[in-house]
Amino acid sequence: MIDWDDVRYFLAVARGGSVRAAAEHLDVNHATVLRRIAQLEERLGVQMFEKLPSGYRLTAAGEEVIEFADQMEASSRQLETRVFGRDQSVRGRLRVTLAPPMATHLLMPDFADFVRLHQDIEIDILSFGELANLTNREADVAIRVVYDRKTLPLNLHGVKGPELFGAVYMSRDRLAACRAGAPHPIRWIVISAHGIPDWASEGEVRTTGVPFRTSDSAAQIAAVRQGLGITTLPCFVGDADPLLVRVPGTDLHMYGTVWLLTQGETRKTKRVRLFTEFVSRRLAAYAPLLAGLSVSRD
Repeated sequence: MIDWDDVRYFLAVARGGSVRAAAEHLDVNHATVLRRIAQLEERLGVQMFEKLPSGYRLTAAGEEVIEFADQMEASSRQLETRVFGRDQSVRGRLRVTLAPPMATHLLMPDFADFVRLHQDIEIDILSFGELANLTNREADVAIRVVYDRKTLPLNLHGVKGPELFGAVYMSRDRLAACRAGAPHPIRWIVISAHGIPDWASEGEVRTTGVPFRTSDSAAQIAAVRQGLGITTLPCFVGDADPLLVRVPGTDLHMYGTVWLLTQGETRKTKRVRLFTEFVSRRLAAYAPLLAGLSVSRD
């Protein structure tokens, strides 16, 4: 019989276009990928790839195999999901994906409380730029801000949370200096991939046309604290920061609704249910903060 692990390596090379890309994706070394591919080719009696200067290209035999390999992968994921969903133990691994600001500035104390309550649950917090894919079993629970529920895949089960709003912020010291007539220019601070949103009015503060770009939210917040300019932030970040203040004359903007998402049989697992119910209650308590209503305004 064909070893499913060998097929996984075959798919990784086919999709990544090189042994190096496959090794990085699977977190193994180069030699392991080559060995697995050689095992599969020996088992099937055909050459799966043609090695070119630009990378690895599927042979005609490889093209025929990949359709069945995709089916094997889908069946494997379905089996994992079905078995995981029947697991009613409160011991084991739980992977949660969410955006970095929500993990760092809002929910980490709640995650700590959950761990103290359920010490046998192993928590993986996946907070990076791109959210993990639930359908591919890259995570068990996703906490996402969604503007339109219809944009989510139909196979995801959602628990609706509060609405999330954002505003325009700058440092308190910089606003005071600006009102005192300081001549230094004020820039828009933006994350490279996003730019200045159409909804963000400059209000009372005038800015130059030269932006200050960062690659992530942590650098964005550090820049606005240093008085480099103004930027858009979720209200739960900006309002909670004593060094920042909303730019006078600007309005709130709705980012979307917070959803707790799970997939298929996974949501029936006891540790997933315990986690989603716990976080849902905490999010409900944060509703005023998320909506930008937790601070008084002049």
